[in-house]
Amino acid sequence: MSGSGDTGGSSSDLEHELKRTIQGEVRFDRGSRALYASDASNYRQVPVGLVVPQTADDVRAAVAACRKYGAPVLPRGAGTSLAGQCCNVAVVLDFTKYMNRILEINPVARTARVEPGVVLDSLRQQAERAHGLTFGPDPSTHNRCTLGGMIGNNSCGTHSILAGKTVDNVDQLHILLYDGTEMTVGATSPGDLSSFLGEPGRKREIYSKLLTLRDRYGDLVRAR
Repeated sequence: MSGSGDTGGSSSDLEHELKRTIQGEVRFDRGSRALYASDASNYRQVPVGLVVPQTADDVRAAVAACRKYGAPVLPRGAGTSLAGQCCNVAVVLDFTKYMNRILEINPVARTARVEPGVVLDSLRQQAERAHGLTFGPDPSTHNRCTLGGMIGNNSCGTHSILAGKTVDNVDQLHILLYDGTEMTVGATSPGDLSSFLGEPGRKREIYSKLLTLRDRYGDLVRAR
């Protein structure tokens, strides 16, 4: 989830807008920006500012403010990325402090619903103790990496041949796009696809373009 372009206004205007519209923390001080300027890689990019959202409504408001002022957005996991994925001149969203709840573990369906700031080991420990289940992908940073960051990086770990990568273990995602569109996405049946293509708006546009990509490259992907 990211935007592009120069900020259409000063960072102080954006900071004021964020502080006015969200309940969580807004940090534009030099110390906070320096703390979030790097990850586990060798890259360094000082962010525009930092938002620590408390709720999904905070995330919506933060993205809306960034969109209003043309500021890019960078959702951040635990900063364990090795290729600079957590570094950008953008407004960084850190979900680890507040949006870190395990909402549900369903042992029958073998699924869990989590917020993006949940640390992998927190989910694994709760699922293993209560139900003898686990989340298969196991990167070396399992005691600090977050599920949101794992989804962004498609993390895997040493047992990926056995358990698959993160993409192979995600059933559905509720996503917020930079333009404010919200969607629940996942495996799509032909019937669902037909229904989505009949709806007006951004959802139809996205699925139509995905269908074009599938038809153009699907045979090549399957063959190669």
